[in-house]
Amino acid sequence: MVAPIIEQLSTELAGRIRVAKLNVDENPHSAANWRISSLPTLLVLSRGREVRRLVGAMPREAILQELTRLGLV
Repeated sequence: MVAPIIEQLSTELAGRIRVAKLNVDENPHSAANWRISSLPTLLVLSRGREVRRLVGAMPREAILQELTRLGLV
């Protein structure tokens, strides 16, 4: 499950990244606007623009590696 990993990273990286969660069942228009069709989908945004999309369950290390590669952490 990805949610606990994201919550852990949110706490560890507080002040360096901002984490938001969207319930696609309750917000179908937002999900459509962001073209989210598979779950879990992690959108990495920088200055309001999508810089990376991670689709599917990923281990903590892989998510952290992507954030590091993008220079966000």
